[in-house]
Amino acid sequence: MTTSAQATALACLDGIQPSLSAWTHTIFDFGETAWREYQSAAWYIARLKHEGFSVEEGSAGMPTAFCAHWTNGPGPTIGMYAEYDAVPGNCQDAVTVKRPRPGLGGEAGGHTDPHSGLGIASLGGLLATKAAMQRHGIEGTLRFTGEPAEKVRGSKPIHAAKGYYDGLAGMISFHPFYMLPLCNTARWDTHCGAAYAMIYRFVCDEPQNWVRAGGGAPIPQAHSAVRAPGANDALMTMYMASKALRDSMLPHQGGWSISEAILTAGQATADNLPAGLAEIQYMIRVPTIAMAEQVTAVLDRNAQAAATISGCRYERHWVSKSRPGLANHAMAGIVYEALSTVGPPRWDEAAEAIAREVQVNAGGTATDNPFIDEMERLISPQEAEAILRRDLPPSQINSTSDDYTDMSWHAPTARFYVARPALRSANGHAYPSWAMNALGGIAATIDPMVICAAKTVALAALRLLEDKTARDAAMDEFTTRTGGGIGGSNWIAPLCDYDPPINFRWPEYVTTARGRDWWIPSAGTA
Repeated sequence: MTTSAQATALACLDGIQPSLSAWTHTIFDFGETAWREYQSAAWYIARLKHEGFSVEEGSAGMPTAFCAHWTNGPGPTIGMYAEYDAVPGNCQDAVTVKRPRPGLGGEAGGHTDPHSGLGIASLGGLLATKAAMQRHGIEGTLRFTGEPAEKVRGSKPIHAAKGYYDGLAGMISFHPFYMLPLCNTARWDTHCGAAYAMIYRFVCDEPQNWVRAGGGAPIPQAHSAVRAPGANDALMTMYMASKALRDSMLPHQGGWSISEAILTAGQATADNLPAGLAEIQYMIRVPTIAMAEQVTAVLDRNAQAAATISGCRYERHWVSKSRPGLANHAMAGIVYEALSTVGPPRWDEAAEAIAREVQVNAGGTATDNPFIDEMERLISPQEAEAILRRDLPPSQINSTSDDYTDMSWHAPTARFYVARPALRSANGHAYPSWAMNALGGIAATIDPMVICAAKTVALAALRLLEDKTARDAAMDEFTTRTGGGIGGSNWIAPLCDYDPPINFRWPEYVTTARGRDWWIPSAGTA
């Protein structure tokens, strides 16, 4: 049974649905990647100011982050947030064929999860909550943070360490469905795990010390003269050594992964000069902080060895140190009840026709029902938890990773999922990534997720504002699980002891004599 304020919020969202659709497409088309979401952040800031929010730009020293507030008198403060970073190498237009957005190549940024819909759904819930508070005289404050660089677990550990999640009565975290059984449900006990990300930088700044031959002349007598191996060799040694030792880094139980990306390499032409700088980034996703520390120790040793044998020195720079998540059943119940009231998203015939086109264009076979059945079903948090636990050892408390977990140590936090369009596979056909990326940008296929999630956010926020009993239950559970709240005996303090890693050579859009381009030149450019 919805309250009058909740009914107002639902009606508000029905009214602004065309705007939400247009806004989702806008962020999708920006396709900006980690730490370089300039247009996306500026768009949100302008929109929030237009809606009457006060906005701190560049919060916690992150140029593409923000923190917005709107107050309607004394009362609890409810937290929501937007993500808006895309992924390099996934540029896809909102069409039913594989095609990058106009003027770009496939290596440019594109939304995969998609964060374009994630952020706008949360914004829609925020605006509907505000409208209901105004109309019904509900007192309290809304806090809305802009969270860049989620794909490298970037902003939330930093915001957490700087106190941006303190003082909240509840935090509502939404994410598009990305793995079964977490579709149209909320997390119960098994929240995401820890994640460490770092950049190892190799610098060959004294190549003259590699050998003493040559009489100290600055230019060797021949191009074949001995020279320092340099930074490229250090990077490749680090890369191969860490690959070789991967099986020995962690025990063969509990879900974990280690992945890498080469950010910069070379810094010299193909002459006989040693490369002076090379950088490689690692992302460690593990259930526990202790496991992350173990991998970091191995990587440090590998970096030291690689630097030593190539005439370099190394630096380690943190990108992220995020904590494993903390469950809150009271909050999970609040958001799942809201989702149950809204009902699962529904896709019409127009959306199904589009999905069939994508099925065929992606090398599959068109099916009568092109979407998986789970997209239009609810599954209770407890039932989803039981399915999730079937493949996990009993000792493993956390699984996979996402940096919303840092919020959960500062306020009662709910994490819920709403179905995004996912294609049914006929005869075991595996769809390429562009297909799902496209469905995340086409209005007919992504809008049902956005409006369903926005309504769920609004109903949950208003429940927290209007129902003191529910709000107190969530806070009591948070206090119990942390052993006394923030600073309690079971509380894990922020791990962030580093500055925002904004000055690295992160992939981004650039302006050249050719016009706007991606940092890897688009196909066809000269």
